[in-house]
Amino acid sequence: MTTIDEDIAQRLREAQLSGELAQAKSYGKPLDFGDGYFETPEELRLGYKILKDAGCVPAEVEMFKQVAALRQQLAAATGEAEAAALRARIVDLGQRIALRLEKLHSTRRR
Repeated sequence: MTTIDEDIAQRLREAQLSGELAQAKSYGKPLDFGDGYFETPEELRLGYKILKDAGCVPAEVEMFKQVAALRQQLAAATGEAEAAALRARIVDLGQRIALRLEKLHSTRRR
């Protein structure tokens, strides 16, 4: 019976021989760690790297983008009712972001 490391090595050799590895866009290039990799909690790095390579962002980042867009809408708002609704959405999203970040932070302490 082979170990998991031996199995991984075998599969990598097969992928190399078949040309599958060479099709990856980052093949033969050094890994780019200038994107917050080391600032990301170790247990989240792989998942976030997979998301990044797939062109996706974590939910928290998407929420920050939504807040920025809402702030731009607020700056351009003409009526008080519209502005109040936008401020409420900004506060709601801010609270959701804070809760998600706190959850991430609390899981990191364990």
